Amino acid sequence: MAEIKYSGIIVSETDKNGIITQANDVFQEVAGYTEAELIGANHNLVRHPDMPRAAFNLVWSIIKTGKEVRAFVINQAKNGDHYWVLATITPTADGYHAERVAPNPDTINDVVAPLYKQMRDKEAETNFDDAGMEASTKILLDVLADKGLSYDELINALAGA
Repeated sequence: MAEIKYSGIIVSETDKNGIITQANDVFQEVAGYTEAELIGANHNLVRHPDMPRAAFNLVWSIIKTGKEVRAFVINQAKNGDHYWVLATITPTADGYHAERVAPNPDTINDVVAPLYKQMRDKEAETNFDDAGMEASTKILLDVLADKGLSYDELINALAGA
C-alpha cells in the first residue's frame, strides 16, 4: 500500500485504556476515519502490522510511569495505506494526549524502518510469543548500548531535537 504524506499536527486524546475521546481534523483526514468512527474506538485501530510490539511495550512502560515519551510509529489508515509519525505522548489526569508530526523521511528510511523491520522479523520468528518480544527488545537495547544513549536521547537525536 502507499505511504500517506501529510502536514499539520495529528492530535488525539484517549482514556487510560487507550479508547479515543478526541480526534482532530488532521487525524481524521490522514487516517481516513470519521470522528464518529474514531471516538470510542481503541487507538490501536490505526496500528500498522509492521510496528514492532516491543517498541510499543517500551513506550507504554514509559508513559505508565507518568513520563512523557516520544516515539516513531508507523500507522495504518482505514484504506490500508500507511503513514509515519513522530509522536509525543503525554499522560494526563484522565488518560493520554498525543501530538504527532510527520518525521524526516530520511530518518525513517535510513534508520527507523530498517530497525523496526529487524525487530519485527525477530518477533515473527517465534510467532510473536514472549521469546520473540524479548529478542526484539534486545535488538533495540543493543542499539542504545552501542550508541551510548538512552531511549529518549536516541529519539531526540533522530528527531533533530
